Amino acid sequence: MKFSYVNPTQIHFGQGQIASISHAIPSDKKVLFLYGGGSIKHNAVYDQVVDSLKQHQFVEFAGVEANPTAETLDRAVELVKEQQLDYILAVGGGSVIDGAKYVAAASLYDGEGWDILTGKHQVTKALPIGAILTLPATGSESNMGAVITRAATQDKLAFLAPAVQPEFAVMDPDVMKTLPERQLINGIVDAWVHTCEQYLTMPVGAFVQDGYAQALLTSLKMLAEQYEQRDNDQWRANLMWTANQALNGLIGSGVPQDWATHMIGHELTALYGVDHARSLAIVQPWLLRNQIEAKRVKLEQMGQAVFNLDPSEDLAERTIDAIEHFYQGLGVATQLVEYGSDKEAAINTILAQLEQHGMVALGEHQAITLERSREILTAALK
Repeated sequence: MKFSYVNPTQIHFGQGQIASISHAIPSDKKVLFLYGGGSIKHNAVYDQVVDSLKQHQFVEFAGVEANPTAETLDRAVELVKEQQLDYILAVGGGSVIDGAKYVAAASLYDGEGWDILTGKHQVTKALPIGAILTLPATGSESNMGAVITRAATQDKLAFLAPAVQPEFAVMDPDVMKTLPERQLINGIVDAWVHTCEQYLTMPVGAFVQDGYAQALLTSLKMLAEQYEQRDNDQWRANLMWTANQALNGLIGSGVPQDWATHMIGHELTALYGVDHARSLAIVQPWLLRNQIEAKRVKLEQMGQAVFNLDPSEDLAERTIDAIEHFYQGLGVATQLVEYGSDKEAAINTILAQLEQHGMVALGEHQAITLERSREILTAALK
């Protein structure tokens, strides 16, 4: 266990915290106020943000998609450059915050923004970012990662850079009150898989990381079991904080990580428009079954610690079944059926995208080759 860890994002958590942006952003900054489809104008968030920015110069940019596209974000970059804006405020879920990271980095780069995703441009500087989280799921509000889509080519890629870590994040559970049920459920699933990607690998004796991951999974399981209480302040606050902790870098420090479910799931989203979280629920159970021997010890550990299963010879198998039932209990499908009429063609298309993006040796052991990915997809695409 050897690592360096820091999380410089200041969290303002709790009801009424949107007002804190008035002093969290220096008053001399010219702000790009970035948001999505306009839902914030119907739940009082927009008005609170505008009121908190009354001492600042700011320009609005709306329309960031659920899977943010470089095409849309490049227009925001042009606006930043034209008006010499020097601070990005993202108000939304993970997609808007991911988009803000792209804009913050691309605004200080003279080339094509997509170079950031392909690795042609390594991000070492970016405009400062603040985030107001409206949808708990990705943890993007306090990490250095972003996932961006290029619609023209159906490419969905990620980048990591310390320079785009938000300076602060406002997390007010009250903003969740008007969220559609589908988005709440997606948040639970997304946080669950984020935790699993850093936990369901192989044992390395990291007691704190394992214990904390198990606590997060137990919290998410309880939230799913208590889903009928979703209008409760405590329920909302616990989901928002659990989703943040699942991907703020702590439970992944010093331990092996997987992320194969995400890499395959990204292609389902890019090609077929499947919600990000739901693509993960489709892939993960079948990936775990495919890789069960490599993951058996940690699956058995999870089965006992999270699901309270009795130990037996088939504990790992029953743990995977329990994960699948967890998703199904939320009404989330664990197989993909909307891929068109030709299953083989769908699998070939996904595999071609994986190969193009260099995703040919995935997982903590780099053992998920294209052939293993084909087996996983064959099982998942029914």
